Amino acid sequence: VQLQAFGGGLVQAGDSLRLSCATSGRTFSSYNMAWFRQAPGKEREFVAAISWSGGSTYHGESVKGRFAISRDNAKNTAYLQMNSLKPEDTAVYYCAAGVGGHANPIAYKYWGQGTLVTVSS
Repeated sequence: VQLQAFGGGLVQAGDSLRLSCATSGRTFSSYNMAWFRQAPGKEREFVAAISWSGGSTYHGESVKGRFAISRDNAKNTAYLQMNSLKPEDTAVYYCAAGVGGHANPIAYKYWGQGTLVTVSS
């Protein structure tokens, strides 16, 4: 499974942005999907996860109420809608695919290359 994250960019505080994670292969619907992020000098942080069916979603405390993860199994793509962006959301965002453990990066076997989101104040 190959993942490609895109949609990052430079935005202002309060703006919205949607990240996409396109995957190859016919097994996309078998995997849980997640987004993690890593800011300079900081550890990787869990952002959001969604079950293989899309029936369950989880969001990290720092983004709850502002970000929303979704997926379209017909398009083999997962999304992260980010609203009310803050400067502290600035990071490289990675998408990942795996079979369990929604907030645990170890549970995700496949990772995309990351897309940079920069939020100016």
